[in-house]
Amino acid sequence: MNAPVDLAAALRPRPPSPLQEIEDEPFARRGIRLLLKRDDLIHTTIPWDTDTLGPVELYPPGNKWRKLEPNLRAAAAAGARTLLTFGGAYSNHLRATAAAGRLLGFGTIGVVRGDELAGAPLNPSLARCAADGMRLYFLDRDRYRRKSEPEVLAALHDRFGAFHVLPEGGSNALAAQGCTELGRELRGVADTVGVACGTGGTLAGLAAGLGPGRQALGFAVLKGGRPHFLTGTVEELQRAAFGGPRGDWRLEDRFHCGGYARRTPELDAFADAFERRHGLPLERVYVAKLLYGLSTLAGEGAFPAGSTVAAVITGAP
Repeated sequence: MNAPVDLAAALRPRPPSPLQEIEDEPFARRGIRLLLKRDDLIHTTIPWDTDTLGPVELYPPGNKWRKLEPNLRAAAAAGARTLLTFGGAYSNHLRATAAAGRLLGFGTIGVVRGDELAGAPLNPSLARCAADGMRLYFLDRDRYRRKSEPEVLAALHDRFGAFHVLPEGGSNALAAQGCTELGRELRGVADTVGVACGTGGTLAGLAAGLGPGRQALGFAVLKGGRPHFLTGTVEELQRAAFGGPRGDWRLEDRFHCGGYARRTPELDAFADAFERRHGLPLERVYVAKLLYGLSTLAGEGAFPAGSTVAAVITGAP
């Protein structure tokens, strides 16, 4: 484990993230402006071990860093030296936590959903986590669903010793509070702001920060039935973070394309065409589903002519 760097310096990204206006046919023909809120361009880079690796960029930036930053401060204030968190095999949150640990001198443990993956070769996401020093532990799906229960946490403590728990996806009250700044950066800029949702923390904070007269629209990237479980999760996060409901928001659950990290030919065709038109590579787990959903809604007349829609680009491929 590396010696801790200056925490105040390391936890200083460079907001606000830039806005990029693009003209896209489904929006333009309805008289709607489309803005991309390029949270993927927030970077936190600390040079270390330059003889072998060169500068290290914390990836992924954007909303993951906005959620992690207050939680990392809390962990450091509590004297924690090891972070344990949870995620699926393609979790951007696991990657961000592993990179943060490497930068800041925390040990990291990633509890991965699905013990059937334990003997398989690591996919690129998990390989990146391991390269950043994260210890990976594959938990069977039944116990993973019960990961917050005392019995499961006690077993993890028996295995790994002392650790500070970060929630799955990084979403808790601190994370929601950290994401209010994203909403404040978009006040007076857009009438509707869309963001892809995995665990709901970004949507909870975004809506709280936008202020009156603006709507936050969350696009679920995993299946949840009706009503989608994320609706209740966002409500609970806002109660914990702000004492009650904040902002105008709703969840759109038509564009998960079969579930987390699942894709359909329609999604791939949309993303390929968007990339050709604008020269912007699209991350497929979150960002492509967000833009696919916004484009479909624009074609359905969901946004009034003359309005401005912003899409939060949360990460690069």
